[in-house]
Amino acid sequence: MTRFWLTPTPVCIDRGEVRSAPPPRALLPGSFNPLHRGHTALARAAALRLGCDVHFELSWHNVDKPPLAPEDVERRVAQFVGVGPLWLTQAPTFLEKAALFPGVAFVLGWDTALRVIDPKYYGSPAARDAALRRLLESGCRLVVGGRIDGQGVFRVWNGHEVGDEFVPLFIALSEADFREDISSTQLRRRR
Repeated sequence: MTRFWLTPTPVCIDRGEVRSAPPPRALLPGSFNPLHRGHTALARAAALRLGCDVHFELSWHNVDKPPLAPEDVERRVAQFVGVGPLWLTQAPTFLEKAALFPGVAFVLGWDTALRVIDPKYYGSPAARDAALRRLLESGCRLVVGGRIDGQGVFRVWNGHEVGDEFVPLFIALSEADFREDISSTQLRRRR
């Protein structure tokens, strides 16, 4: 596989090939290590809610981890043949993703939504609020599917996790909309 993903601009890979494609209306970012039915079920649930296809996004840069090695990127990309379009980016944060894909609905799990509102990723609550305002101003939304928390309780986004100003940023999926009790971490531990 060529090193097409080294470009600073997003690259769309569909059916194993680099393709020219219009920007997606909805995007499910992840590390996909490995891709599993929770990812694909969440994409389907969000697509039903939003009324549009959900593409996937893999950033080879991550906020909490070192950049992915080329062979890791290629292995993760290969999982998407026959699954759906995958966008490769260098955008580790949602602000950077929003700059590449203004107006997109980002699809994520409850645990990731908590990180999006955690001030530690911004340096202060004021910086976090400024970032959330910029996401709103860019026309982006965060579609949040439920996840099991560290105590084994299934959690859905209820809007109380963030101030009223930012409630319009989030679209919560109910447990009836989406529930898959699986994670990439669990799958890696089973290996």
